[in-house]
Amino acid sequence: MNARMNFEQARLNMIEQQIRPWEVLNQNVLDLIAEIHREDFIPEEYRQLALAGSQIPLLHGQVTMTPKVEARLLQSLNIQSGDKILEIGTGCAYLTALLAKSGHQVISVDIYREFTGQASMKLARYSINNVTLATGDAIQGWSKSGPYDVIVVTGSVPVLEPCFQEQLTIGGRLFVITGESPVMEALLITRVGDNEWSREDLFETDFPPLIGAPQPQRFTL
Repeated sequence: MNARMNFEQARLNMIEQQIRPWEVLNQNVLDLIAEIHREDFIPEEYRQLALAGSQIPLLHGQVTMTPKVEARLLQSLNIQSGDKILEIGTGCAYLTALLAKSGHQVISVDIYREFTGQASMKLARYSINNVTLATGDAIQGWSKSGPYDVIVVTGSVPVLEPCFQEQLTIGGRLFVITGESPVMEALLITRVGDNEWSREDLFETDFPPLIGAPQPQRFTL
């Protein structure tokens, strides 16, 4: 009981001290973060840090996003109940759960079988059954199940190739982090026509790249 109470107080602190100050005021997003307990998705050895404002290590040298980035991402995408969502990079599956609770269907792809394997058990704990988990390389997107109303890329890409945004429906939204460390830009890209996209710069961050992400050309003398 004591541990549960500690987590509930920590969750309230996370929302009030980390997430709200980052301009996340959408009540549906805040309610969802309160409902889906982040500590249930974090590796057991880091469970006590699940609600802290830092990236948490995962297998294969991967890390989680911070809670405030996850919340801002959700708010920015304005996910609707009928949306079909592609998540590139399942990771610990916490964001997978938030996406699934927000939209109609999620296809979540990860290059590491351990992540997709563990995700099914974690999602079942919350009776989430609208997620299709796939193991594979989605560095060029996942066109076999497209197009998508929402695409979330959970690793950064030094160079933004058009493949992700071309798999959006008209009106579809893409969240992606671009650039190189130490300063990267989180972007919201919306498809507004067959060959037209709008772009909104959301915030600066720093996040590890997707496995196999294209690198910018280097010029040497």
